Amino acid sequence: MATDLPQSVLFCCDHNAVRSPMAEGIMKKLYGTQSYVQSVGVNNDLEIDGFAIAVCAEIGVELERHRSRSFDEMEQFGDDLSSFDFVVALSPASHNRALELTRVFHLEVEYWPTMDPTGRGETRDAKLDAYRQARDQIVEQLTEKWGEPR
Repeated sequence: MATDLPQSVLFCCDHNAVRSPMAEGIMKKLYGTQSYVQSVGVNNDLEIDGFAIAVCAEIGVELERHRSRSFDEMEQFGDDLSSFDFVVALSPASHNRALELTRVFHLEVEYWPTMDPTGRGETRDAKLDAYRQARDQIVEQLTEKWGEPR
């Protein structure tokens, strides 16, 4: 059963280079400006992944201008963790970090197990298929949680 959209959502994963930027972009595409949406990683040691850019472009989601950032850098960019209503962790490490950082705040943290497509597939087509699976999993999780876009 779908729930109401929160006013603000933060997606997080390991590097803010694949899953969390995909989730951020897809949520913005599906739900527009109904929620403020951002993403972060436990670390910021990778740039946005080219395969993530490619598979999101297939569904009209632009990720080329995404700049990766970590939880630690988030406040430097003006986003305070306590200003978010809902945090969605897409990896075990990000779930642990989000729980650690939010223990003093009253906000909801959910873990959505999401496949890490990096390192999967031997050929370009096989790699793209793995990234599409992760993308489609995110779309399914979003629409299961907040319903079909209006």
